[in-house]
Amino acid sequence: MATFFGEVVVAPSRAGLDEEEEEREETPEDREIRRELEKKREIEVLWSGLAQRPLACSRFVVAIGRNAAAFLSSFILDSVCWEVVGVVKLWNEWCRTSSATNVLPTDSFCLFYRLISDPTVLLCQCSCYVAEDQQFQWLEKVFGSMQKEGLQVTILSTCPVADYKTQESTLTLASPFLKALKTKEFQEQVCCPLLEQPNIVRDLPAAVLSYCQVWQIPAVLYQCYTDVIKLDTVTIEAFKPLLSSKVLKSLVKDASESTKMLKKFLTATESHNNIYI
Repeated sequence: MATFFGEVVVAPSRAGLDEEEEEREETPEDREIRRELEKKREIEVLWSGLAQRPLACSRFVVAIGRNAAAFLSSFILDSVCWEVVGVVKLWNEWCRTSSATNVLPTDSFCLFYRLISDPTVLLCQCSCYVAEDQQFQWLEKVFGSMQKEGLQVTILSTCPVADYKTQESTLTLASPFLKALKTKEFQEQVCCPLLEQPNIVRDLPAAVLSYCQVWQIPAVLYQCYTDVIKLDTVTIEAFKPLLSSKVLKSLVKDASESTKMLKKFLTATESHNNIYI
């Protein structure tokens, strides 16, 4: 507290304390709590019916977020052609997943599917939030189970259009729209314009793309900028240009079935939301 006007008062600060002093202040109870939290935040990847390790994988499609996951469910996944082979269990402040495979569009989950006719093709639906301190675990445990030679990765994600940096007003942009970002090794033609500087990507999509860049894995990220944060038909269908890509073209299911599945997702979501009205 100042004793006269103009006196410089130095506020209490921890600056200058070395690490040893900080460690000495941690009590046994604090250490136990920290260890329990770290243990609780560990990610567990459970594979079923896959005896071979590492997995032979030629194509790996990762859909991050509910709209991207719903796109795969509507236009790619078919219960006759695909089988669930893995699940990620994780816990953080925003997400609690389980090992259940019978999920609703509103659930938080991370499931892996294998194409029955070609077991080297894997899909991942990740509608759960993976915290920043858990992303490295996710990458190491998921990609650590796969052979990296001959692997190609496709990432689908969504992002608020307000995050898109452009000289024009985002209010005049016709959203949703797609932008692509690829690794140096990805040589195929992309299905939409590339993401311009100074735009950046973040969270798990950025972590997956960075991992592929470091390990020299051909990978492309398709990010959908949208002004709708909930599960939305228009946002889901914004990914449809990707159905003509080399990776997804051979995986597309019947269009009429896709429409039915999309309506089913939206109906289930609306029914869930009505509970809180």
